[in-house]
Amino acid sequence: IHQSLMLLSYPQVFALHHGLAAAHYCLPVEMREWWIQVGLLTVPLIAVYLHIPPPHLSPALHSWKASGAFFTFKGNVIFYKDSWGAVGSSDVVVLLHGFPTSSYDWYKIWDGLNMRFNRVIALDFLGFGFSDKPRPHRYSIFEQANIVEGLMAHLGLMEQKINLLSHDYGDTVALELLYRSEHNRSGNLKISSLCLSNGGIFPETHYPRFLQKLLKDSGFVSPILTRLMNFLFFSKGQVETRN
Repeated sequence: IHQSLMLLSYPQVFALHHGLAAAHYCLPVEMREWWIQVGLLTVPLIAVYLHIPPPHLSPALHSWKASGAFFTFKGNVIFYKDSWGAVGSSDVVVLLHGFPTSSYDWYKIWDGLNMRFNRVIALDFLGFGFSDKPRPHRYSIFEQANIVEGLMAHLGLMEQKINLLSHDYGDTVALELLYRSEHNRSGNLKISSLCLSNGGIFPETHYPRFLQKLLKDSGFVSPILTRLMNFLFFSKGQVETRN
């Protein structure tokens, strides 16, 4: 072999050496095929994400958005809806929605709550509904709780006792707010009552659905799933509204 190499020019020896090195560190055929399959799957998903337009809002959603307002929390715009209801009552109820939805979850019981409470308030958490969806961003329950407190301060309700009604993801935010209230944390809310519904309150007994795991842990696939889900959910909402 050494005698043969002596007959080759330096560039030929260099190319031969690095060719052998590349062959030595070459991925197994099965692994290369796996990466190709991942690439073939990723390309159409990205294409879907880029080309599916945001769905048109139904008249009901347009009305919901128009009846709400926005405030800014640490540079992010947050949507909320605040309506006055029962005369003679001073009770305020704050509604915390679930995952992966929005304040619109409460529209079917909104009028009923207005008949019971003096003030009914709901917000879209950061990353949901009509609120900003910063990316990349490290979303957390603590931040969502801070946003709720920020909204109450914005509305001048920090000194008034409030009632919390929460669902799913909102349950965890509500429990964080309750903890702060019970431990007299700075800027905490004064909570009169708390109603939790359909949520994974105890982590050791909570079993998230496969779709929830995908949305939480699937990295770059999550935005694609979110876009597809939004399209399907809002399209379904349009159909139901039209019917």
